[in-house]
Amino acid sequence: MIQPIAIYVLWLREMKKFVRAKSRVIGTLGMPLFLLVFLGFGFRRVAIPGIGSDIEYIQFLVPGIVGMTLLFSATFAGISVLWDREFGFLKEIMVTPVSRISIVLGRVAGGATTSMIQGILILALSIPLGFQVPGLLAFLFSIALMILIAVTFICLGLIFASNMKDIHGFTLIMNFIVFPLFLLSGALFPIENLPGPVLYLAYADPLTYGVDGLRTLLITRGWVPSFPILIDAAVLAGFTILMVFLGAFFFERSEAL
Repeated sequence: MIQPIAIYVLWLREMKKFVRAKSRVIGTLGMPLFLLVFLGFGFRRVAIPGIGSDIEYIQFLVPGIVGMTLLFSATFAGISVLWDREFGFLKEIMVTPVSRISIVLGRVAGGATTSMIQGILILALSIPLGFQVPGLLAFLFSIALMILIAVTFICLGLIFASNMKDIHGFTLIMNFIVFPLFLLSGALFPIENLPGPVLYLAYADPLTYGVDGLRTLLITRGWVPSFPILIDAAVLAGFTILMVFLGAFFFERSEAL
């Protein structure tokens, strides 16, 4: 049974933690900004196969870095489950009459909101670097795609956090997973440049469809997408639904201790 009050309380807790931890905000924005500045300007005059000659590399790069920001911030949100288990908060909420699906949805809502804030901040900070802002409608549709990306990878982090107890082990495992997901997504270069066998791995990466969809919506002219935008949205929505069910299933089976 879904309990909206419990979802709101857990969402509010995540938001307060995010607002109070200013170093966390700065730390999560640091790497995406470095990549935007150094790669965006460093490759601005390089002809990269698969990118039209009338598209500046910074235009191509920004949607990929936004996707990367969502991937890293959402996936590592699962570490809060391990901290809550470590300090006993998870046990306290498990013994309350709150359904576990409400706990999962509360955590997903909080993690998705904080990830979205970081993604939008990166998008805003890219404007002084030369990124051209799309129209309002395209921006709103890109927000919807960003939500799907965030929820998908929050649930991925939740799946691993529900089956682990060691915080350091979780960090190592997630680094081993998120970097291939990031590199295979086409965030830094078109996936068509990948060799055949690796290209099929890119097709199995949910972030591939998120980044491709964001480029379709955010690049104002000249972009030829790898997939139609409806395919991107449908595949990403399918991944999101699957990951939510899996996240709830594994969290239901997890132990509070």
